[in-house]
Amino acid sequence: MNARSRVGVMNWLGSFAVLCAFIALWWAASNAGWVSRVFLPTPQATFASLLEGLNLSGGSGHGELLAFTQATVGRMVQGWLLASLFGVLLGAAIGVSPAVRAWVQPTLEFIRPLPASALLPLAISIFGLNPGMVLFVVAFGAMWPVLLATVHGFAAVEPRLSEVARCLQMSRAAFVWKMGLPNAMPDILAGMRLALTIALIVAVVGEMIASQSGLGQAILLAARAFRASDLFAGIVLLGLIGFVSNALLAFAEKRLLRWQQP
Repeated sequence: MNARSRVGVMNWLGSFAVLCAFIALWWAASNAGWVSRVFLPTPQATFASLLEGLNLSGGSGHGELLAFTQATVGRMVQGWLLASLFGVLLGAAIGVSPAVRAWVQPTLEFIRPLPASALLPLAISIFGLNPGMVLFVVAFGAMWPVLLATVHGFAAVEPRLSEVARCLQMSRAAFVWKMGLPNAMPDILAGMRLALTIALIVAVVGEMIASQSGLGQAILLAARAFRASDLFAGIVLLGLIGFVSNALLAFAEKRLLRWQQP
């Protein structure tokens, strides 16, 4: 085992130890009565609610949590794909031209800090309470990391590559595809990873506010009914979705950027 593999194994062991310590603290706090079980259920009760909600316990559970999960993940993925598509296209169009960057940058800096959740009332007034409204807000909120990362990636392309492209009489589209995009890919993929997390957050908030079927609505209803185990089961499931989706995208990023590795 080489040094890099040993470091990776040690990092995984350390992460697993921290997770076990967190669960042990949770178990102690709930079983010892440090916090009322009305607000903090035991890990056992949370796990049982999770299995029942996903219809994995073999009992009489109806699997409502599984349907909610599918709705949230579908909304997250669709919004993320739209955000990635428009973010890369707009970012490339802005990033390849210094003049366009100078004109558009102030507007981008004005719109970028606006939280997507703050636009939900405006989106509701325009689109109404429907799944399309939530999808629009998810895509809008997740687009900015991809857009700004793409602009930065294209703006940082080596100037000599532009000179080579002019000498070869390459069209603007050919330069973007053959030279600009490969050089901007690390920034784009980093922005897409951040956008995926934002898409999940905005999807959950949108489901809570707009009363759309999904984990956000399930968590809100569980909180209002003081079903603490169901509430924590939904939160744990959201954490798992975020962890798995980020791990998959990190794996894809590693595969796509193999040419950069020493």
